[in-house]
Amino acid sequence: MGRLAQTDGLTDVQREILATVRTFVDKEVIPVATELEHRDEYPTEIVERLKEMGLFGLMIPQEYGGLGESLLTYALVVEELSRGWMSISGIINTHFIVAYLIRRHGTPEQKQYCLPRMAEGRIRGAFSMSEPHCGSDVAAIRTTAVRSGDEYVIHGRKMWLTNGASANLIALLARTGEDGGRPHANMTTFLIEKEPGFGETRPGLTVPGKIQKMGYKGVDTTELVLDGVRVPADRVLGGEPGKGFYQMMDGVEVGRVNVAARACGMALRAFELAIRYAQQRETFGEPLHRHQAIRFRLAEMATKVEAAHQMMVMAARRKDTGERGDLEAGMAKYLAAEYCKEVVEDAFRIHGGYGYSTEFEIERLYREAPMLLIGEGTSEIQKMIIGRRLLGEYRQPE
Repeated sequence: MGRLAQTDGLTDVQREILATVRTFVDKEVIPVATELEHRDEYPTEIVERLKEMGLFGLMIPQEYGGLGESLLTYALVVEELSRGWMSISGIINTHFIVAYLIRRHGTPEQKQYCLPRMAEGRIRGAFSMSEPHCGSDVAAIRTTAVRSGDEYVIHGRKMWLTNGASANLIALLARTGEDGGRPHANMTTFLIEKEPGFGETRPGLTVPGKIQKMGYKGVDTTELVLDGVRVPADRVLGGEPGKGFYQMMDGVEVGRVNVAARACGMALRAFELAIRYAQQRETFGEPLHRHQAIRFRLAEMATKVEAAHQMMVMAARRKDTGERGDLEAGMAKYLAAEYCKEVVEDAFRIHGGYGYSTEFEIERLYREAPMLLIGEGTSEIQKMIIGRRLLGEYRQPE
């Protein structure tokens, strides 16, 4: 096998893309990531380079100006970017999800208007489903959209928008009341354009400010307040109201593969830092790696890195077939996020007291890893999905 986290069966194009991204991460992301993260500074120059490399159009079909690559390619790119700095992958992740939703569910007019601009990075996407009081309970959202002639009027409050300020297109889920008896059938996804920035970014739509976080800095995570926002009816994703929940769940499967890929990238970087430090540091008169306890720890870390990577690749390939992939995506997200936390903590322990210093990269990873346990559904939510699907597959006749 050689090095960890290698993927069999890639095309020459896929290998070339990944080699380019890895070189970019090594030369232009890792050297500046910790400094930018400590300043909580938006990585403008890095984002511009991502645009130049065409990564904003990675999964957008070639007919709309994108690269037309698969979810697997996207996940492996995210893994490489997260190895450098998870916030970079966060900036393009929600953009990818919105582009995916439009590609899969949008009307021809929506595709033609949005996708070419998204491929160039002129339109940047944000994904808005969660609300302050409901977290993973999507059926409990309270944001409403009421039909008024050729428009919908939207009221509500959204939470945890990655790219909330920098984006100029938001895919937003709201209640529209098509079927009052079935919560999942009365939700609609809207494509809402706005100006980038904080404050009122279109009439009635306010981005109050950036949420201060323990980690995952640099990227803007925000709330969204909607007070009588008027959206044309042709901005309903797919043109038909009442399909929003199912559209968003399709996007969430992509998001869970993404979170798994982020976890794989971070875990791989933590392992790299640990095994390098174990060969540089001397204790009790010999290199740290000569101690059996350290070798055992490195072996466990490497096994977790490899297992998480293979699970993530399997989930991405499943989704690429077009078949239902919630079981595989849930398993990959759950396993990779939990293993990432454990691998990062093991790397932190190997660094000893230096791991607690802000001068060492592992300190940043230690603060960032917990977000993956929560993002795109907690580990407990993933277990519920996995358990429900397994019981359906293995149901015994009554």
